[in-house]
Amino acid sequence: MKTRTKLWIGSVLGLLAVIGILVGIKAGQIFKMVNAGKSFVLPPESVTTAPVKQVEWQPTKTAIGTLVAVHGVTLTAELTGQVRQIGFDSGASVKQGAVLVKLDTSVEEAQLASAEADASLAKISLDRARTLRQGEANTPADLDAADARFKQAAANVANLQATIAKKTIRAPFDGRIAIRQVEMGQVLSAGNPVATIQSVSPIYVEFSLPQQALADLKVGQRVQVRTDVFPGGTWDGSVSAVNSEVEVATRNVRVRATVPNADGRLRPGMFANVEVLTSGAKTVLAIPATAVIFAPYGDSVFVVEEKKGPDGKSGSVARQKFVRLGERRGDIVAVESGLSAGETVVSTGAFKLRNGLSIVAKNDLAPSPQTSPNPTEN
Repeated sequence: MKTRTKLWIGSVLGLLAVIGILVGIKAGQIFKMVNAGKSFVLPPESVTTAPVKQVEWQPTKTAIGTLVAVHGVTLTAELTGQVRQIGFDSGASVKQGAVLVKLDTSVEEAQLASAEADASLAKISLDRARTLRQGEANTPADLDAADARFKQAAANVANLQATIAKKTIRAPFDGRIAIRQVEMGQVLSAGNPVATIQSVSPIYVEFSLPQQALADLKVGQRVQVRTDVFPGGTWDGSVSAVNSEVEVATRNVRVRATVPNADGRLRPGMFANVEVLTSGAKTVLAIPATAVIFAPYGDSVFVVEEKKGPDGKSGSVARQKFVRLGERRGDIVAVESGLSAGETVVSTGAFKLRNGLSIVAKNDLAPSPQTSPNPTEN
């Protein structure tokens, strides 16, 4: 019995000794890891930076507009006739008065020759009647009848000439012809469309602004027009008309501006981005929009500061600042409060930072922010 008890005691003591050894080993490992964690320093995060610049911005009012032709009509046939001549190509530019389509006028021209002969005879009869009347060889009624016959013959000539003229369709103004809708030999009825012609230089851009803009809006105000169709292209124009009423449904006022379009690149029906330039430039603090961290509790940026480390060496660290933003233009946003001119902010990579984290600026490949960015396809 005593021998068995000794064996149990020996086993328990041996087990406790093994457990103690294992706990000691593990405690040593944990102690080493804690000491290593205390001495571990995170490597600096790579970011790009940008200075807080003080710039002058001219106040603008932006809108989306639609380009409208100054003159635009659909040419149609006034009279019925067969197409004998087509004098234009689809999409061609034409001058005012250019012959576009001629209809068959052979019948009218034959009738005109007969009418002109009748008018010539009536003119001779009228002259003879006047001569006879001077000698009182005829009555006043004879002279009046001859005069009426001549006027009737002349009116018949004018009627046929007008009919022939209406069967020749001409360009009513300088412009660009759309796709033609007639072919040689086609019989046109009155009202059948021939083609659409639109004047493209200059061109109108129509847009709407909130009623609050009426205080600063006036005829002659400068506008700038841009379109995604031609990245980098800018057209300068001026406000030519402001609608006399405000739309009840939207409380917007309709505005029309005239824009020179000598190269004809702007086409009626296109949409365009319009900026109305108001008077009086203002000074703002501008930073790249990519520097801002947007959050429900407030917008913030990380400012770059110089700070000495435990080893006495100075390095760059990030410090978060809350800001109030203003107007945004392209890649740039104005800061109304929270920053000062000359400070440096983290422009990209701010999402991975926290207060006091070491950073290193690598601006070699940093994109250049622009107020009017024009992305290109590679």
